[in-house]
Amino acid sequence: MHETSIAKEILDAVLQKTREAGAKRVLRVRGWVDETESLSRESIGFHFDAHARGTAAEGAQIALELKHLSARCTACGHEYPPEHHLLLCPECGSTE
Repeated sequence: MHETSIAKEILDAVLQKTREAGAKRVLRVRGWVDETESLSRESIGFHFDAHARGTAAEGAQIALELKHLSARCTACGHEYPPEHHLLLCPECGSTE
C-alpha cells in the first residue's frame, strides 16, 4: 500500500470519529501504522495534508509511529521481518 492510500484511510477514519463525536475541527492525529515495507512518515504526512484540505482535519498535526511487523515461519519457527509483503522465510524458504 502506498503512502497516499494510507494517508487517505487515516483521514477517513479520523473524519468519521470526528463526526461521531460531534467535533468541528481536528487539531492533532496520533497513532501508529504497522508496516511490512519501508514507509516514509514524511510522505504520509504530506499526503494526509493534501487529502485533508477543505475538511475538518485541514491543518491538523499528524504524529505517526511506524512499526515494522515481524513474521514467524510455521514450518521452522524462524521469526523475521518480511520485506515488501514477501512472506518467504529466509531460513528455510517456506511460504508458510
